[in-house]
Amino acid sequence: MRPGGTAKLGEHEVARVGYGAMQLREEGPDDEPVAVLRRARELGVDHVDTAEFYGDGVVNRRIRAALAPYEDVVIATKVGAEPADGEIPLRLAQQPEQLRAQVEANLRSLGAERLDVVNLRRADAPPGLVAEGDQVVDLDDQLAVMTALRDEGKIGAIGLSHVSAEQLRHALPVGVVCVQNAYSLVDRSSEPVLDLCREHGIAWVPYFPLGSAFPGQTHVATLPAVRTVAERTGATASQVGLAWVLSRSPESMVIPGTRSVAHLEENVGAGSVSLSAADLASLEA
Repeated sequence: MRPGGTAKLGEHEVARVGYGAMQLREEGPDDEPVAVLRRARELGVDHVDTAEFYGDGVVNRRIRAALAPYEDVVIATKVGAEPADGEIPLRLAQQPEQLRAQVEANLRSLGAERLDVVNLRRADAPPGLVAEGDQVVDLDDQLAVMTALRDEGKIGAIGLSHVSAEQLRHALPVGVVCVQNAYSLVDRSSEPVLDLCREHGIAWVPYFPLGSAFPGQTHVATLPAVRTVAERTGATASQVGLAWVLSRSPESMVIPGTRSVAHLEENVGAGSVSLSAADLASLEA
């Protein structure tokens, strides 16, 4: 059984509950992160989301140790930033040559011949880093290098991250297979992008599906309506929040992250939570 059922991610059919590996970036022994990744596979998770800039290759190294040679798991990566020293451990890397370099770095650290899916993370607006100066790059220039990398066989499929509906519509001819935007019960600003994904059968793989990623933002699990539905269904409040995201379209997926096996098991359990029409109405009120 694959948690949450399955949906298409490019040419692959994967579980709708995946795993986001960003929280594995902390330095230290590899034993616990590797154990989490291997437990995810045991639970039917076959879609892992990562990036070379998560811990400057640390996360990819751990994924390689746990899951290579990736015969039965899809690895999705992200480009558009690179590691940096300082208070913010990232800087933007939006130029086409920088995107190519990041793809090559992901290939090396993962020990892969091809990256199944690569998401291009735009930086046009907050939250997060916003492009300035030479990091303001035309989307067409970025899509050109991503398409070239796909033609060369280094990328299997192209996704987009942190984009508007207008940008997604513009990029459709390239063959976009997934979109990653912030989206949850407490942040539905990307609803127009989700509408386009529904229309074109594009996988919707939102990040921060439980909110609270930025100062002042509410955590979905604290909402009274979510807690009420959780009590009624016997699920945890976080599971209800994740299940709501899965309910948004047949192509919706979640990629919650954690360093804990117990928390991982809770997240994967969201795929078994069934929300009634009444539940959905109360959550969306």
